[in-house]
Amino acid sequence: MEHRPSRLASCLKLARPHQYVKNAFVFLPLFFGWKLAGPEALARAIVAFIAFCLTASAVYVVNDLRDVEEDRAHPAKRNRPLASGALSPAEGLLFAGLLLFGAFFFTVTLGNLPFAGILAAYLAINLLYSFSLKHKALIDLGCIAVGFVLRVFAGGVVTGITPSHWIVLMTFLLALFLGFAKRRDDLLLSAAGCEKTRRSLDGYNLEFVSAAMMIMAAVVIVSYILYTVSPEVIAKHGSDKLYLTAIFVIMGVLRYLQITLVECKSGSPTLVLLRDGFIQASLVLWIVSCYLILYMEHSGHP
Repeated sequence: MEHRPSRLASCLKLARPHQYVKNAFVFLPLFFGWKLAGPEALARAIVAFIAFCLTASAVYVVNDLRDVEEDRAHPAKRNRPLASGALSPAEGLLFAGLLLFGAFFFTVTLGNLPFAGILAAYLAINLLYSFSLKHKALIDLGCIAVGFVLRVFAGGVVTGITPSHWIVLMTFLLALFLGFAKRRDDLLLSAAGCEKTRRSLDGYNLEFVSAAMMIMAAVVIVSYILYTVSPEVIAKHGSDKLYLTAIFVIMGVLRYLQITLVECKSGSPTLVLLRDGFIQASLVLWIVSCYLILYMEHSGHP
C-alpha cells in the first residue's frame, strides 16, 4: 500500500521552508550597520524576515498551481505536493491565502509603510514572474535578482539603516550569478532528454550561460574587493582590514563554479548551501571575519 503523506506534511513541503535562507538578506543592513546586537532593530528585522518567508511561501504555492502540469514532466518537481496529487488545487489555493494573511499580520505589526510597499512590490513582481515573466529569457533572472535587492531594502527601512550602493549592487550581481547556474542545470536536464519545463530556455544555451556565469563571478569578486578597499567604506567602518574577508568570497565563488561546471549540481542554490561543507565553511568564515573586523574595530570608535 502506497504511503500518502499527511496534509500538514504536504503543506510544509509546498511552503519550501528550506528556501527561507534567501530571506536572510533582510539582515544585511543590520549586520553592516553595527546594530546586530541592538534588540529593537534585531526584533524588527526578524519580523520582516518572517513576513518575507510567508510571502515567499505563498508565491511558491501559486507558482506550483500555475505549473502543475509542467512539473509532472520534471524528474524532481513531479514529487511536489500539487504535481503528485498529495494536495488538491483548492487546498493549495487555501494554503496560499493563509500564508498571505500571516504575512499581512506581521506587516501590520511592524507598522512600517515603506516596508509594506516593498513587500507588496516583491509579491507583485513574483506573481508576474510566475504567470508570465519567467518565460522570458534574462527578464526571468532580472526578476529574481530584484527580489533579493528588495529584501535588502526591506531590512534597511525596518531598521532605519540605508544600505550602501555597494551592498545593493553586489546582492544583484550575486543573485544573477546563482540564477545563471540554475539555468545551466535546467539546460543539462533538457539535453539529457527531460522535457523542457521553461520556455525561457529557448533564449539560453550552455555556451551563453557558462560565459555569463564567468562574467558574473568575476564582477562579483571585483566589486567586493573594490567595496572593501574604497575610502568611504574604510572611513565608515574605521578599518582598512575588511579586504581580508575577500579570501572567503573568492573561495566560495570558485567552489560554486566547481559545483556548477564540474559536478553539474547547481539546480538549487539553497540546497547547495545547505549540503556543501566547503560553501558553508566559506560563509561562516566570512561572517566571523566580518564580525571581528567590523564590530571589534568599530567598538574602539565613537
